[in-house]
Amino acid sequence: MSRRPEPVPFAFVAEADQFRSNVTPPPRPRATPSQIAGRTLITLTIIAGFVGSLMFGLPALESGPRTTHQVQQSEASDGR
Repeated sequence: MSRRPEPVPFAFVAEADQFRSNVTPPPRPRATPSQIAGRTLITLTIIAGFVGSLMFGLPALESGPRTTHQVQQSEASDGR
């Protein structure tokens, strides 16, 4: 058994690395169809939000010439 260089206040903390339980935990209960449907709808809503934000956000990030900028320049040149 290896000794730790620093003192450990509780013996069970020091021996926790070596402890293996022979008791298996109970199996998780199966999800009901309504829970599966709810999780699916939440996932689809989040994905739709990401897609929508990309659809509205990417045109705003384009660095090409904008029509509003061109209209403002033509109005400024007509007024002289």
